[in-house]
Amino acid sequence: MAKPLFRGVIRKHFNSRAKVILYPGDANDFLCTLPDDSVHLIVTSPPYNIGKPYESRVTINNYLDVQSRIISELCRVLRKDGSICWQVGTYVKDGEIYPLDIPYYHIFKRFKLVLRNRIIWYYEHGLHASKRFSGRYECILWFTKSDEFTFNLDAVRVPSKYPGKRHYKGSKKGKLSGNPKGKNPSDVWKIVKHDWENIIWNIPNVKANHPEKTPQPCQFPVELVERCVLALSREGNWVLDPYAGVGSTLIAALLHKRRAMGSEKDPKYYKLAIKRLEDLRDGTIRLRPLGTPVYQPTGNEKVAQVPEIWKRRSRAY
Repeated sequence: MAKPLFRGVIRKHFNSRAKVILYPGDANDFLCTLPDDSVHLIVTSPPYNIGKPYESRVTINNYLDVQSRIISELCRVLRKDGSICWQVGTYVKDGEIYPLDIPYYHIFKRFKLVLRNRIIWYYEHGLHASKRFSGRYECILWFTKSDEFTFNLDAVRVPSKYPGKRHYKGSKKGKLSGNPKGKNPSDVWKIVKHDWENIIWNIPNVKANHPEKTPQPCQFPVELVERCVLALSREGNWVLDPYAGVGSTLIAALLHKRRAMGSEKDPKYYKLAIKRLEDLRDGTIRLRPLGTPVYQPTGNEKVAQVPEIWKRRSRAY
């Protein structure tokens, strides 16, 4: 039988002794029940106002006003040494894109938060555009409430490109020039290829063949949240997602011995989140482990005939 990954009751309302809380309702109603300065880390992806089934599309100004009120409450419950990771894409209207990280930056600055990184999450697969280049990235805005914040770099290092490289002169001649624990993953979370062991890492978005796929159309992968959880919180800390969806943030927090809470107003997604949390508790949940190599084509796949223009370009080089 699989080993349980956490123990305890999944509560619906805030309890300071709880391990995991998932409120079945609106984020505003849940946040007003939380004490001031109680949350160490907030990781979420708010609605993008693009007309998904779980949201009502409104004008961009009305949308940002609603989010501003939510952010006000999040700043209230966030500890002085806490962090917010706000993952956003783009609002699209009449074929024009509106990068949501730009207006959100100004909202957070009104509450005196400090932007530490604008992280670019690059993924390979998504919808194909026909009148503009296909979008293949989203942003994570990492804000802190003060200059006192948790940052566990060693917990999220990635393999160095040249792990055996050494200083060739000076007082450190012969010693390793890089950190033996690996390198900083940087603020672009993308494909990282290591020819010395023929492995490629990345964090793919959740599409049809992803093991975590659910009916939620804008689900983000657990491993995207894991890096935030490992770097910006400690064991036993509270991690909050006011837009919990199908529970990916809560799962990532519990995987690494944090306490997790969130809210979800859509009954369908709430039930899916509860089921995933129960599967996590039972040790039967399907996840893509952090750092899993991505599939690489063998070259033997059936492909369409190569267009002549591509052949001409290849010969030109």
